[in-house]
Amino acid sequence: MRAQAHTLEGFAAAIILLSGVLFALQATAVTPLTASTSNQHIENQQAAVAEGTLAAAEANGTLAPTLLYWNATAERFIGSGSDGVYTGGGPPTPFGATLNRTFGADRIAFNVEISFRTASDGRGRTRIVYMGSPSDNAVAATRTVALFDDNTVGDGSATLAEIEADPNREFYVDDTDPDGPLYGVMEVRIVAWRI
Repeated sequence: MRAQAHTLEGFAAAIILLSGVLFALQATAVTPLTASTSNQHIENQQAAVAEGTLAAAEANGTLAPTLLYWNATAERFIGSGSDGVYTGGGPPTPFGATLNRTFGADRIAFNVEISFRTASDGRGRTRIVYMGSPSDNAVAATRTVALFDDNTVGDGSATLAEIEADPNREFYVDDTDPDGPLYGVMEVRIVAWRI
């Protein structure tokens, strides 16, 4: 009788232990998006590519013209959608072509946004490219670019100083240094993630 009680106790303990293990396994689902060493490696690669893309664009002089690719009368980026941003890829500039070649071929979505200091010492932000809401595995890279009063906007209609003086035209950021040649310092940010 005593042996049977110990056997039943053993079975009951085994069932409780196995139930706990099964519950733990079901509570932690492993999916293709679960963080792993390979996913971290891919994210590190994407971050390095985004940083390299910005550095190359700054070095070859294609970053600032993209920030200036603006229609001052329509008050939006040239060739952008009705909401003023590009949604299908990069803008029609050399920097935009680089973004499309770099990220589009590998099915990586990206957003490009600009943040800047406003004339009232606040912070402003505008988007150039918006391809959706980033995933949890998104990576980001930033670069700072200075714009000057004598820079001409992309439609060729005027310099930033002339637009600032004209009440009928507008640039997406105000002159933060009205007494000097600097117009503003912009921080360009690429956010990239795998689709």
